[in-house]
Amino acid sequence: MRNPAPTAVPLHEVVKHRWSPRAFSDKSVSPEILQSLFEAARWAPSSSNMQPWAYIVGTREDKDNYAKVLSTLVEFNQGWAKAAPVLALSIAQIKTPKDGSPNRWAFHDVGSASAQLTFEANTHGLFVHQMAGLDPNKAREVFGIPQDWDAVAALAIGYPGDPHSLPDKLRERELAPRGRKPLSEFVMTGSWGHTAPFISR
Repeated sequence: MRNPAPTAVPLHEVVKHRWSPRAFSDKSVSPEILQSLFEAARWAPSSSNMQPWAYIVGTREDKDNYAKVLSTLVEFNQGWAKAAPVLALSIAQIKTPKDGSPNRWAFHDVGSASAQLTFEANTHGLFVHQMAGLDPNKAREVFGIPQDWDAVAALAIGYPGDPHSLPDKLRERELAPRGRKPLSEFVMTGSWGHTAPFISR
């Protein structure tokens, strides 16, 4: 299933077709493609090039680690994410290795890495659904995450599936038209709330 964004201006197809489905096929993702996804994350920009990201990954073929990643999700997300062939957790290094001071840009940088991973996934016909609904404390306990690292988000990765496989309410959300705030609400200049003049109203 494809669900392109109804964009206000032309965009690259990889961006236009980025989407976060909940219906996934059971088709496996090859190790070679998975490696390319994380290679894309590897080359994301970061503050002072600290690269404060790590990923914990479970594939359907690796049943024990897959179950461990799934167990860290909130119950609602477990219900649909268990269909995805790959589950992952993004982890941020929240203290700088040099002096242990807080890295306030860590979550931003991890998000940047996950975005690059997502766009690379799209070039292979894969989709990524990122989730805030996880238990960071359980993730720390299950995977022995050090204290200077924090779980940020979960990622369900896979090929698109049949939305009719979802429960009624999720199916409705899956098939609903996509929408976003207009550019005029968040692209500003001069002072807060003043729309930048290059934005069409």
